[in-house]
Amino acid sequence: MNPFIDLAFTIIDIYIYILIINVVMSWLVVADILRTDNKFVIAILYASQRLTNPLLNPIRNFLPNLGGIDISPVVLIVLLQFIKRFIVYYF
Repeated sequence: MNPFIDLAFTIIDIYIYILIINVVMSWLVVADILRTDNKFVIAILYASQRLTNPLLNPIRNFLPNLGGIDISPVVLIVLLQFIKRFIVYYF
C-alpha cells in the first residue's frame, strides 16, 4: 500500500481516538467524576475540544436539536470511516 495512504489512515484513526476521548471526558465531567479544578483534566479536555470542535460544530449546526443528546461525534466517526473506505476503493 502507498505510504501516504497509510499516513492518512493513521491520522484518521488518531483523530477518532481523540474524538472518543473528548466524548468520554465530557461525560465524566458532567457526571462529576472528573473534577474541573484539576489542571491536567482541564488541559486534556481543552486540547481535545480544540482539535474536535472545528469538525463537530458544522455537524451540530446541521443536525436537529435532540434535547440534550449530541450525536455529532457519531456522525463524524461514520463520515471518517466512509472517507477511509472511499480512499481504499479509489486508490
